[in-house]
Amino acid sequence: MGNLAEFEHYLEHLCEVLGHADRGTGLKDYCRGLMLPIARKSVEPLAACSDPLHVAAKHQSLHHFVAKSTWSDTAVMERVRDWVVPVLGLDSGNYWIIDDTGYPKKGKHSVGVARQYCGQLGKQDNCQVAVSLSLASERGSIPIAYQLYLPKDWAADPARCRAAGVPGDIVFATKPEIALEQMRQAKLAGVPMGVALADAGYGDETAFRDGITELGMLYAVGIRPATTVWAPGTAPLPPKPWSGRGIRPTRLRREPGSEKLLAGHPNEPVAVKALAMALPAEAWSTVAWREGTDNELSSRFAGVRVRPAHRDYLGTEMRPEEWLLIEWPEGEPEPTKYFLSTAPLDATLEQLVFVTKMRWRIERDYQELKQEFGLSHYEGRGWQGFHHHATLCIAAYGFLVAQRLSHGGGSEKNCARPETSPLPADYVPRGRRTNTAACAGFDSNAAISHRASNRPRASAMPLLRWG
Repeated sequence: MGNLAEFEHYLEHLCEVLGHADRGTGLKDYCRGLMLPIARKSVEPLAACSDPLHVAAKHQSLHHFVAKSTWSDTAVMERVRDWVVPVLGLDSGNYWIIDDTGYPKKGKHSVGVARQYCGQLGKQDNCQVAVSLSLASERGSIPIAYQLYLPKDWAADPARCRAAGVPGDIVFATKPEIALEQMRQAKLAGVPMGVALADAGYGDETAFRDGITELGMLYAVGIRPATTVWAPGTAPLPPKPWSGRGIRPTRLRREPGSEKLLAGHPNEPVAVKALAMALPAEAWSTVAWREGTDNELSSRFAGVRVRPAHRDYLGTEMRPEEWLLIEWPEGEPEPTKYFLSTAPLDATLEQLVFVTKMRWRIERDYQELKQEFGLSHYEGRGWQGFHHHATLCIAAYGFLVAQRLSHGGGSEKNCARPETSPLPADYVPRGRRTNTAACAGFDSNAAISHRASNRPRASAMPLLRWG
């Protein structure tokens, strides 16, 4: 009962920023429904469990609150952050994790739906994709920003955008651009600065890495095997000598000819894969980063100081040196992962690995948000409803994260959840011919679990406090 009382206090904490007192009932009922152990968490099942005797009226009320009511997602997310951050333990390590997640979705009228890569399916298909920024520590993590990615064909179709309620100031932006704006807003809001972590879909963008540096933050981000760098002992040529006439040359140069690239010419950059394959055997070390479910998680790694080379021939100065971290598991024919990091020069290989692998926390967040809190269950088509539903899912999840951390990390997953209200015997969900509610054993949108969740970390791993 103590947990339920605290949950009610938490809901009051969130309601303070809704703008109108009558919106509080909608938020409380919606979040209470998300905490219930029901298989489907779209609006109608939530209404059926929240008020079984008046399902139609409650459905209309909840639908209006999530799809039509104009409360601020940003304000509610700030209240969630204020509740969770004090128990995250950011003093021992603070990380900003950038990622995106997809939801399979049929049709063409739901906002942002397009044929694009969906991580849940592992292939391209019709889906919606949202970009998120999460705040993480060794103890836990919580999304603090969440925005739908609007594909180009949507952004170029004003009529379809208006029909889906897309705000007029929303224009096309790439996922890295959306993520950078989320980070800028988080910094302006006073969120404690941390090390930025992202996969190769973001880290391979030079502008994204430069944007993180401009924010005054360090990063450890994935890159693709074809990304080019200046290997140790190599560098671009200086500008051409000035002939005394015309504009003095200022741009750096490369030695022309791809055959020199393959030969490792000192004035040509090299792909990180080629660099990794040429490293001597003594460059590789086995590093463990945490305890897994069954055994210790470890792999082979190498760290090399390099300079990113992307289009540096358009500049006048060489880019600063960074760490190139390469993972090559034992038994694999070639390296599997590459990372660039602006970690300090004296960072150890163990520290680089530990920080880079912290990105796994976002996978656990998405898994629980989809499977336990119905993040992918929203059935509406509009922009506002999509974001309101996600905000409320994150709000419910935030309370559970805080409960776990406040109780020493050992609280059961469902410790703070109320019991489901019994449905009346004559209740018939819309569109069904039976008298039963949604089947509790079937969820067509359940997230695919890639890894075991909530793994304890290796106690002997050194901590890294960058910045």
